[in-house]
Amino acid sequence: MRENNSKKPSVKRMAVRRPAAKDQPAKRGSGRRPASGRQTPSKGSSKPMQKNVQKAVQKPVSRQAKKADNLKIIPIGGLNEIGKNLTVLEYKDQILLIDCGMTFPEEEMYGIDVVIPDFSYLVKNAAKIVGMVITHGHEDHIGGVPYLLKQVNVPIYGTRLTLGLIENKLKEHGLRADFHTIKAGEKFRVGEFKVEAIRTTHSIADAICLYIQTPAATLFHTGDFKIDYTPIDGEPIDLGKFAEVGRRGVDIMLADSTNVLRPGFTQSERKVGETLDGIFREAKGRIIIATFSSNVHRVQKIIELAAKYGRKVAVSGRSMDNVVNLAIELGYLHLPAGIYVELNKTKNIPDSQLVIITTGSQGEPMSALSRMANNEHRNVKLKKGDMVIFSSSPVPGNEKTVTSVVNKLYEKEVEVIYNDIADIHVSGHACQEELKLIHTLIKPKFFMPVHGEHRHLVQHARLAESIGMRKDRIFILANGDQLTVDKRNATKFQNVVSAEDVLVDGLGVGDVGNIVLRDRKLLSESGLIIVVAAIDRASAEIISGPDIVSRGFVYVRENEDLIKDAREVALQALEDSLYAGNKDWNAIKNSVREELRRFIFRRTKRDPIILPIFLDV
Repeated sequence: MRENNSKKPSVKRMAVRRPAAKDQPAKRGSGRRPASGRQTPSKGSSKPMQKNVQKAVQKPVSRQAKKADNLKIIPIGGLNEIGKNLTVLEYKDQILLIDCGMTFPEEEMYGIDVVIPDFSYLVKNAAKIVGMVITHGHEDHIGGVPYLLKQVNVPIYGTRLTLGLIENKLKEHGLRADFHTIKAGEKFRVGEFKVEAIRTTHSIADAICLYIQTPAATLFHTGDFKIDYTPIDGEPIDLGKFAEVGRRGVDIMLADSTNVLRPGFTQSERKVGETLDGIFREAKGRIIIATFSSNVHRVQKIIELAAKYGRKVAVSGRSMDNVVNLAIELGYLHLPAGIYVELNKTKNIPDSQLVIITTGSQGEPMSALSRMANNEHRNVKLKKGDMVIFSSSPVPGNEKTVTSVVNKLYEKEVEVIYNDIADIHVSGHACQEELKLIHTLIKPKFFMPVHGEHRHLVQHARLAESIGMRKDRIFILANGDQLTVDKRNATKFQNVVSAEDVLVDGLGVGDVGNIVLRDRKLLSESGLIIVVAAIDRASAEIISGPDIVSRGFVYVRENEDLIKDAREVALQALEDSLYAGNKDWNAIKNSVREELRRFIFRRTKRDPIILPIFLDV
């Protein structure tokens, strides 16, 4: 999370100037600072957010000069992180949203289920929102949609599979939405925004990138992509359309930065198919293969290989089952007759004739594969002779959980194949040479790297420079910043809107903040001590107690002397406070808490949470 700063940072501004006509002075820019919208207060602060703006050196403005239109780009999520992508485009009094994702909690976000973007700016400006366009159906691009729709009614534009996945999520939340199905190659209008969806390739079907035109400026958003000339579905990325858009002219490009640190090209999905073919050919027993449920092309290839080698296919895991059924219904998955079998009916199928496609490629604790590894799966009991394939790479941060599952599988004497052993996964994101090609085709005036941690954004900026783009036309933003663009200028403003992480814990959205997380961290590290007593404040008499209750601190039966001494310290502190005539509950509690804290730390060098609970009788 980024703290607000009252200091005024610099404004990054770039003007693309055309040569003046002969014997005529060059036209001067309007010199007017674009409106940036009102600020949203930061969570936990009573002070309004300070917008960090510093006026650039500008030339005088003609009084007859008409105020120029501009396009505002405000990332609320997806920068300096991988996940919760949400970009706001604002033109005049209209707002168009691109994606609305979520991300998974960091290690120290105890008890948090998911992290979503801060919707406060959108709620405040709900009347301006004309629609939301989704580039593809991954969780980091659609996972926040249900939470936004609970606050703002937004028409949603997306391809068939993408909208199908969103609809499944909305059903879980008891919601409905105004869906508008679009196709790659289609042009459509959302308010003042002219949008063209262009086919791209990614690790999920039906992915698109966006060419968006407004009277003020044109924008090209790559979405998540890689250049795959031989995709499983036979529909490669439309590079011809990319080149056409480049010839038409693009003022600002936003491009995926996930794999910018990797040289070369990302391999085709067909490479995975070739590797899996060899594995299927040699396998003698049952095959359990874990992959992302959203990777429909990977699932299709597994089904084709199962049919080729005379195996039946079953699926395990709720998300896998949902996506497979949806993809079959929409025509993205094609199953040969008689190949599919329900998981609970696989016991009579010989091991050499069965493939189980499952969730759990990231070692998620409650996933189907993790339950298999822990002997907790209802229908699948692993045994010697089984082969388990991880057809994925660990997402950064998941390495430990994946390794833990792999070790448990080895303990069961099953054969395990993962990315370190064979090429059974390829990324869905473009590497350096692919990014260079896109920059060359689009030829944008200005560039803003997106979809990456800060190191990715910086490296993508350097890559753009390496192929000839001027440094002062490249803008690295953070969530909550604003880039204002027109045909000639681009200006960066910092801390324009609130863009803090919003934590979701069960049904609670945003009600867990830093203080609660700090307490949860302390509880996880040192535990809890509760001091309970009944007091007659009128007579300053202790009726009962104090008693000491410990949870997560020490095992009481083995530390009776420590608990006894702690009780004596609490009793003495309580008597001293009452004897001094103190009748304020908070003061009494603080006195007991502080004395007990000192004692516990002196004896154990630990600092548990101490919670006094006093009853006035």
